[in-house]
Amino acid sequence: MSDPGNYAGSADRSIGQLVASATAEMSALVHDEIALAKAEVRQDVKRGAIGSGAFIAAGVLLLFTMPMLSFAAAYGIHNLGLGLAWSFLIVAGAFILLAALIGFIGLRKFKKIKPPEKSIASAKQTAAVLQKAKPHPRPSIAADAIIERSGSSLAKKSIESGSGKDAGKGKADAVARSST
Repeated sequence: MSDPGNYAGSADRSIGQLVASATAEMSALVHDEIALAKAEVRQDVKRGAIGSGAFIAAGVLLLFTMPMLSFAAAYGIHNLGLGLAWSFLIVAGAFILLAALIGFIGLRKFKKIKPPEKSIASAKQTAAVLQKAKPHPRPSIAADAIIERSGSSLAKKSIESGSGKDAGKGKADAVARSST
């Protein structure tokens, strides 16, 4: 079985374990949100490709078949007894209607493309939770303690050279210089 101290509800976990667990969970959350966004975008790209294909098919249909079929249909209508000019107008109108129908199908496919709503909602929810989280207040540490821990001789010399009112300012400046 597993160690009872390693599950999320354990009160005996150290701060390091809690931080590691929180980091792992945040990483998993970010990875899951990225995967969700990819899936939604992939679906919309597929819809866009189908819509583009329909527009391309309509263009190819108009471009390559119109001259050949127009002449054949117009001369066929002319053989039925209608004037040649009217025959050509009827055929051109039929091809325009067919192209409009295919273009309408392509437009409907494009209108189905939506933003990745689930990913946006999930990201907003995560941001709202993270905005409510407040960091732990850190205890203030005196400048002398920081300098002693850093072991910086340059900071110690600059503090020793400062005196009077400016001594506090010198300590702060020395800490800032030694930490950079």
